[in-house]
Amino acid sequence: MTQRAKGVVVAGHGVASGRAGDSPFAAGTIELQAPHFRARGLDLAPFVMATVNLDLAPHRLALRQPRWTFVDVDWTDVHPPETFSFVECTVTRDDEQVDGLVYHPHPETKPMHHQPSTVVELLLPRLAALATGEELWLHLDPRQAALVT
Repeated sequence: MTQRAKGVVVAGHGVASGRAGDSPFAAGTIELQAPHFRARGLDLAPFVMATVNLDLAPHRLALRQPRWTFVDVDWTDVHPPETFSFVECTVTRDDEQVDGLVYHPHPETKPMHHQPSTVVELLLPRLAALATGEELWLHLDPRQAALVT
């Protein structure tokens, strides 16, 4: 059984992908973090090295038992280590369905580039012509995370 909610794709900070001109992470944070996650047992190779930001308002994500949680990931010398959790998910749009991950840097360890509480960051395979303003359905295993209001 899954829990699902419709969300709207919104613009992010451009830091995860490396598109932000003022970011100290020109390669993109996901690209820089991926080797650290791989060393801990999570390979991000199936996904685009950027996040899709999905606003699920009025819902927000509440972690329960994420598939992976990595504490004290020391991936940069710009700030202290961070904690990350990953929740398995499925995203659907029209007739298309892809499996991905909710990428959740824990706010209490994330020093910059915070998201609104209703926005989840997704790691997904490439979705052709995905655009800001597009609606996607997010499907979650309620054992790993819940959508709450």
